[in-house]
Amino acid sequence: MAKQAIEEWTSLFTGLSKLPPDVRAILHRDARRVTAKAGERVFGVGTMPQSLLFLLDGTLRVSQTSDTGREIVLYRVEAGQSCVMTTACVLAHEAYLAEGFAETDVSAMALPMATFDRLFAEQPAFRDFILAAYTRRITDLFRIIDEVAFGRIDVRLASKLVQLAGDNRELRTTHNALASELGTAREVVSRQMTEFQKRGWLSQSRGLVVLEDRDALSALSET
Repeated sequence: MAKQAIEEWTSLFTGLSKLPPDVRAILHRDARRVTAKAGERVFGVGTMPQSLLFLLDGTLRVSQTSDTGREIVLYRVEAGQSCVMTTACVLAHEAYLAEGFAETDVSAMALPMATFDRLFAEQPAFRDFILAAYTRRITDLFRIIDEVAFGRIDVRLASKLVQLAGDNRELRTTHNALASELGTAREVVSRQMTEFQKRGWLSQSRGLVVLEDRDALSALSET
């Protein structure tokens, strides 16, 4: 029964599934399932992490807000991933510098800091898993910094629209939300959305964007 329960969640994480059975048994014993409803804040600026989260279901959005109120989405955590912001804070024993919100209903396994510290110090395979995930996400954050600092807004917006729409033609979003995704002002997004609409690439109404020419948007996003 214990082995089955271990496999039910550690198998979602490539690194964890390769850990020795005794280490996975510790994860199963100490980790606790936690849930959050869509829109609920999971952690906030200035709070200390109590555990490391391994996401089982749903999407967690991690963002940072400037003193002027401008928000930028740093990254999202999907099922089968751990949160690098939490990892960094757990490693440094420091408070969060960003906020995490449940973008959908989420379910996660929460590993207490004491267990994390022990496994990180004593189990090379667990340490390698944590550092590999941390490195990948840090690379993503540097890419975001590069895009915000040097990327063309039309290219970035086209790419974000295609990404957020996924396989769908319609996308429920607002200019404010898109501005947060891109780390820019709403007015900048509004001007560019109007330009895309003039080209016939999309149509928009309150809270809804329809990708009329996905190929054109995709082509621009790849320039």
